[in-house]
Amino acid sequence: MKTTIIAVGKVKEKYLVQGIEEYAKRMGNYTQFDIIEVADEPTPDHASDKVNQQIKEKEGERILAKLPKEALVYALAIEGKLYTSEQLAREIKDHLTYGTSHIVFIIGGSLGLSPAVLQQADKKLSFGRLTLPHQLMRLVLTEQIYRTCRINAGHAYHK
Repeated sequence: MKTTIIAVGKVKEKYLVQGIEEYAKRMGNYTQFDIIEVADEPTPDHASDKVNQQIKEKEGERILAKLPKEALVYALAIEGKLYTSEQLAREIKDHLTYGTSHIVFIIGGSLGLSPAVLQQADKKLSFGRLTLPHQLMRLVLTEQIYRTCRINAGHAYHK
């Protein structure tokens, strides 16, 4: 199994980097895990809707250029489907059994994902209706991928 996160921007806060690295290390026994970072666009305060859309499109083009052809793709989006950890683990396990062995998760920039990226995704995944900073979301997602691996390996993993 291979798991990839494609994310806009870099994680700058040391505590987030350390958390992501810790969960990535723990996943070593379960999946080949990597993170692909694409550059974010400067986002001016009070930009027009047109400018914001152009920013999302530029970031989206960078994401799509990194998207592997043979993978199940989850785009993180507020309007996506809500899963429990167990439901997500079961869905991924089923797909690994009957589909591809590569799972990709996409995290957009501060403005979200472009329509082109959302259209390209196989599924839209939501972690709730709250907006989280995309750097923090990377840590949360990495932990959930680890949790999914543990559930699918038959280990109870609840905090």
